Formats: sequence, structure tokens, C-alpha cells
Amino acid sequence: MTDSAILYDSSRCSACKGCQSACKCWNGLPSPLGKEAGGCTGSYQSPLELNGDTRLLISFNEKRNEKGGIEWAFARRSCMHCVNPACAAVCPSGTLHVDEASGMVAVSDEKCIGCQYCASACPFGVPHHYGPEPTVNKCTGCVDRIEQGRVPACVKTCQPGALNFGDRAEMLAIAHERVALLKSKGFDKAVVYGEDELDGLHVVSVAKYGLDAAGLPENPQVNDIVDWLGIMKPLTGIGAGAILAGLGLSFLTGVGYKRHTLHYDEVAHDVVDMDTGEVLQHIDVDIDVERKA
Repeated sequence: MTDSAILYDSSRCSACKGCQSACKCWNGLPSPLGKEAGGCTGSYQSPLELNGDTRLLISFNEKRNEKGGIEWAFARRSCMHCVNPACAAVCPSGTLHVDEASGMVAVSDEKCIGCQYCASACPFGVPHHYGPEPTVNKCTGCVDRIEQGRVPACVKTCQPGALNFGDRAEMLAIAHERVALLKSKGFDKAVVYGEDELDGLHVVSVAKYGLDAAGLPENPQVNDIVDWLGIMKPLTGIGAGAILAGLGLSFLTGVGYKRHTLHYDEVAHDVVDMDTGEVLQHIDVDIDVERKA
């Protein structure tokens, strides 16, 4: 498998949102304009969160500097394409899977059964489900472009060079070199993100102002549900047969079974078996309170 990665350098980002537009154009995603539709938010960050129409967004975080001025801390919000993706590990239908040609977490949305296990498993809260019959929606890594020897759409359109794509080791080397330069210029909180987190990510970030300003968790953890579903996932192959067998057993054990007719005596507050006259249950109720109600 080719170990490639997207490099996002926030110190070069101008927040032009060209990457957002390119993502929408390549994937045929609409851009709602009304505030009610999740489009215009009244903020420079728009939309405020990933949704069914937006798989990638540039987030804005204002930072006041020592001179009293405002500095923008930009960040890239999208799928981090984990080396060992928890979302793919728990996906019972194969909708989410690692693309062998790139290492990206690809999506076969036609397979999605709407279980939403991936949403629970992702430590970055990326996968969401949308539509009347909810299916997963997230960045695909543009594996369709990578297969043709092209770079992801967001990378292709980035004018200031904040986005790059290539061999993961090379992207990490560039990131470390950039962080060293930033620290030499006084940006002490500058850090590389994605090298070791969760065994590594295929989206490597240079966070100029540190992790907090970039909205990145310092020590992301996979939800415990992954361990449980990891055990359950191998059973999905026999799940259908097990269910049918269970239904058959229920039918056979139910042959000859007659459901007794029950009656509720409103005066005595007893549940009575109409066939035998046996009092099955007495319910303690304050009669005066009941009548007033």
C-alpha cells in the first residue's frame, strides 16, 4: 500500500476557502445561501460545522496578540484519514474502507446501512449521516483523482501553497522543517500534528499557534465502542443466518401456544386471566386520586 498524505500548513493558509469550493465542485455538493439552510452564518467561518453539503471547511479562531491586535488562527476541518481508522474497523457493511492505493479512508456510500457506528467511533467527530434514509457523508480523500495520478481537489486549488500531497514521510519532513522555522521566528507553540496521534494520520498539520487554536485534540482516543464492535463485526457474516434461525425457533416453540385473554378490573384493580379467573397481578392505586385525575 502506498503511504501518502495531505499536508495542511496553517502558517501559509490565507483562509480563501478555495479548497472548500473545489471540494464542492469535484463532488457535486451544493452551497446553501440561506442562514436557515446552514449556509450564511454571520461568521467568517461558514458553515459552522461539517454537514451533508460540506465535507471540508476552514475554521476561524481569533487570537489576540501581545500588542492588542487580532491574529487569525486558521485550521482545516475534515476527515483526518487515520492510518488505522476506527470508523472502518466498526463499519459492518464495508462502506468505509482503507484505499490500498493511497491509504485514504474511502467511502462506498451505496453500501451504507445507516447504523452510524462510524460516527460513534471517530475521535474527531467527522462522519455524519444525512438524508431521509441517512447515509454516511465525509471526505473521501479524492481517491478517484489519486487513482488517475492527480492530487486531491482541495490541494490542486490551493494558491498560497498551504496544502500539499505526496509520500507521507516526505510530508512529515516538510512539516517538521516548517515548524522549526516558525519556532525560530517566535511561534513557540507551533507543532506538527498527525505523525503519531492514533498510530498516525494521513492528514498532517502544521499548527502555527498550537493545538488549542487549531481545535485539535492533544491526545485523541478511540471510543470504547470500537473494541466491542470489533468483536461483533466478525459475526455479521453469519448474522442473517442467525436471525433466520432464531425466527424459525421462535415459530416452532410458539406452535400450539395460546395467548390468554387478560382483563383489568377497574374496581379491584386486578389483572385477571379471563380463561381461568386467576388474579395475575394487583395494582395499588389510590382510587380517590385516580377519580380526581
